[in-house]
Amino acid sequence: MKYKFCIVDVFSQSPFGGNQLAVLPEASAISAAGMQKIAREFNFAETTFVIPPKDKANTRQVRIFTPNAEIPFAGHPTVGTACALVMGGHVGSGDAHTLVLEEGVGPVTVAVDKREGIFNGMLTLAGKVDHPRERPGTADLAAVLSVPLADVKQAFFASVGLPFCFAQLTSRAAVDRARMDKTAWAQRLAKAWSPNVFFFAGDLANGSALYARMCAPALGIEEDPATGSACAALVGALAGQPEFQGETFRLSIQQGVAMGRRSDIEAIARKSNGAVVSVSVGGATAYVAAGEIDVPREFLES
Repeated sequence: MKYKFCIVDVFSQSPFGGNQLAVLPEASAISAAGMQKIAREFNFAETTFVIPPKDKANTRQVRIFTPNAEIPFAGHPTVGTACALVMGGHVGSGDAHTLVLEEGVGPVTVAVDKREGIFNGMLTLAGKVDHPRERPGTADLAAVLSVPLADVKQAFFASVGLPFCFAQLTSRAAVDRARMDKTAWAQRLAKAWSPNVFFFAGDLANGSALYARMCAPALGIEEDPATGSACAALVGALAGQPEFQGETFRLSIQQGVAMGRRSDIEAIARKSNGAVVSVSVGGATAYVAAGEIDVPREFLES
């Protein structure tokens, strides 16, 4: 049976930048095994499958698959799927919509609009930022990233649905020099609170601009051009620090540069009464292509 799909580039104003995403906007009859096969066939960092919502008050349910596994939440697939649904007219006419997408972490609100011919999406996720006291060792991160210990300023964990290990390096040059050592990763990080490594350079202050990369071998992602879920966890963790007394914490993150797929991500955390109440991540989405994929009957639900 044939299913329509489209390909968009997320966190980029024009095609062939940002993070690639395949979206199947009407995928309700495809089995979970079929979704995994299709995601592996596209072999993008993620592929999304859109089905009717469980709660009719919401817009759609979205299932997100990497080439290796289904995941409960990810930033660029959420933003890109929302933009793709608006681009394709799947949620009504007009270029501005607020969608509520059911994902593994619960409902995620995405505001989509079109500015000067470019579609932009901003997701907002309410709820707790998980920021454990346990920290990975800086020596472990130095070994995993193949950089001198002096290049690692600090390391910590955080999550808003998909957990990450964060490593702050001393410079943009150190980020570019880093190379994932799979042996060290398997020995030191594969069984940690999170094996997904987001490493970056820049000041951890409100309004800062960061330069980042992300590798997630456990998810089948050698390197990710844009990782919205990591940016959401990072901004939420920083905003949650007691020393930050403001109400809004913002970061601008540039990722994917060394891969030739520059991504520009905006991340915002909001606090009330000293606690983080929501995180938002957004940016532009560019249309690339559309087509059909023939799904064998063995991968359809009976």
